[in-house]
Amino acid sequence: MKAIALVPVKLNNQRTPGKNTKRFSDGRALITVFLDTLVKVEGLDDVYVFCSDPVIQEYLVPGIRYLQRPVYLDTQEATPQDIIDEFMKLVDADIYAVCHCTSPFVTAAHIEECIEAVKSGKFDSSFTAERLQKLIWSGDNKPVNFDPERIPRTQDLEPFFCEVSAAYVFKREVFTALRRRIGVNPHITEVTGVECIDIDYPADFEIADAIYSFART
Repeated sequence: MKAIALVPVKLNNQRTPGKNTKRFSDGRALITVFLDTLVKVEGLDDVYVFCSDPVIQEYLVPGIRYLQRPVYLDTQEATPQDIIDEFMKLVDADIYAVCHCTSPFVTAAHIEECIEAVKSGKFDSSFTAERLQKLIWSGDNKPVNFDPERIPRTQDLEPFFCEVSAAYVFKREVFTALRRRIGVNPHITEVTGVECIDIDYPADFEIADAIYSFART
């Protein structure tokens, strides 16, 4: 089965402008650090960076291919489904792995776990996620997963899983039929600790840079 990784990159992010090419304290860009991990992943036939601006090629590492995407996919109206749909028109595969460089610390082994789960035929999709076993309240001030009059031990709570955007792996027919990156029978690849870092805001990058710098000392 042919498996292809897609790394969608937009350079005009609203919440953190330029975050994908933002440099860590040693001068290496966020996307470059992530791609260094992705090229080590077993089970992928090709890895593409899908970006409208060819300048992104300055940040790629050997083994990564560049594919220019339409500028309309950089707009706020474009959805992840639009990006995947356009990529699938251009690159044929049996399995697609949508990987986001904003999760720079997820290991190659966990991305491989996602891919192998789908290749096994037991699951139609797979994704990385963080296990949450905490006392959770809704936005309208109501407990979600516990009775406040009988507070349970957190280890006894039913776990929730929060998506971590490092990898979404799915069969072609899943997206074709459902137009979504997670099917009806997904495998959850649990990631922990610093792997759960997902960069959305400037403060997230500062935390990631501190972790990255400490890991290199």
